[in-house]
Amino acid sequence: MKFWKHVLRGAAFGLLILIIFVLVSNLWVVLSTRTKVLDDQQQLQKGGVALVLGTSHRMISGVPNPFFENRIATAAELFSNGKVTHFILSGDNRTRYYNEPLEMKKALMKKGVPSSAITLDHAGLRTLDSIVRCKEIFGQSTIIIITQPFHSYRALFISNYYHMDAVALVAQEPSQEISAQVYFREYFARTKAILDLYVLGTEPLHLGEKEPLSL
Repeated sequence: MKFWKHVLRGAAFGLLILIIFVLVSNLWVVLSTRTKVLDDQQQLQKGGVALVLGTSHRMISGVPNPFFENRIATAAELFSNGKVTHFILSGDNRTRYYNEPLEMKKALMKKGVPSSAITLDHAGLRTLDSIVRCKEIFGQSTIIIITQPFHSYRALFISNYYHMDAVALVAQEPSQEISAQVYFREYFARTKAILDLYVLGTEPLHLGEKEPLSL
């Protein structure tokens, strides 16, 4: 019985440490980046390059994904207003039937963005990969990140680590009901980002040849 008491006490202590670490990690990520999270495109200068972070264009149920739709709408508006002249569309391309960058390209072109203003990054398997490849492969250290607010803090935190001059122009959040599960996962994703950067030294799964943009 005494043995199990020690086990339970140790497990409870470990859980407490984990909770504290997650909370501190989230505070660090959010507080260190919040001044670079913008919701007014008038704060941007004209002629920038934007990195649109990928997500599936449809929900599991098959209906359009509002996270995707809102990012595309924001990107198209920035292009229309001259705030962005070129996009890097970065996302997962795990199979021939799942291609986030291509779906983003098709959606942007439907809104009037020409193909010449779009570069596809098919190796943006994670946020970290998308950010690092933006700098190391496509040669862009000054960037406008387009995603939802909850995701923008982590993207900017990674950008700061790699000494990039990045801001996030945030897309509209979907309804609370749709977003709840995504928000929950993000708490742990921010913690993992800290471990990846400061403990594990995680690098992108794919780098390869440099492909500097011709702007």
